[in-house]
This record gives sequence, structure tokens and C-alpha cells, in this order.
Amino acid sequence: MRSVILFDGVCSFCKRSVQFIIKRDPDHYLFFAALQSDAGKELRATYNLTSDMDSFLFIDKGTCYDKSTAALHVAKHLKGVWKIAFLFIIVPKPIRDGVYDYFAKRRYEWFEKSERCKLPTLEERERFL
Repeated sequence: MRSVILFDGVCSFCKRSVQFIIKRDPDHYLFFAALQSDAGKELRATYNLTSDMDSFLFIDKGTCYDKSTAALHVAKHLKGVWKIAFLFIIVPKPIRDGVYDYFAKRRYEWFEKSERCKLPTLEERERFL
């Protein structure tokens, strides 16, 4: 099973984050699907996630992580110094998710919504479900 990041496909910050991750995952361990896509909807159904859930999700080895836990588990797979971000997993989840929720609630205000996105290269296209 592939390791898949589910992201908000209309969030400009989320789409930039996907590009950031792609550049730091040269081994192509991570794959991507927008929450709004057919693949995203299918994965949410598989993991019994509600359709109103718009959190950043990471599915790895059959486990679905959300919010800050998802972001930290993704960081663990990135090249370079980004791996050390996983050390924040020791911070209690309610605190981590509180910071995550604060940012997530304001992401459209700070970064806007966007129905358009950068056209992926052929190599990048293979990483989207």
C-alpha cells in the first residue's frame, strides 16, 4: 500500500506544502490526493472519515494520521533537517493540535482559496492519485 497525503485541494497553502514535500522526497515514498478528488473520497470512506473532515491526513502502512500527527509523520520521511521535526511528537497531542487548529482555521484568510493549481511535471503527475 502506498503512503498517501490527503490535502485540501482548494487551499493555496496546502498546495504549496505539497510542492515543498515533493522537493524533499526524492525517493518518491509519498503520494498525494486532494480530499475533494475521487481518490480522496475513496480513501476517506476506506478509513471511515467523515466527509466534512478537511484536516491534513497521512495514510502510512495502514494507519491514518490527522492534523499535527500527520504533519510530523510526513516530516519523518523528508530528506535533510526536516526529519528532526518529528521530535515534536513528544508534545502532547492536544497542544500540537491546538496550534494546528489555530492555523488551519485561518489558512484561507492568510493564503486564500484557489481552484487553480500549478500543472505538475510528468514525474510529479505519477505521484498524484
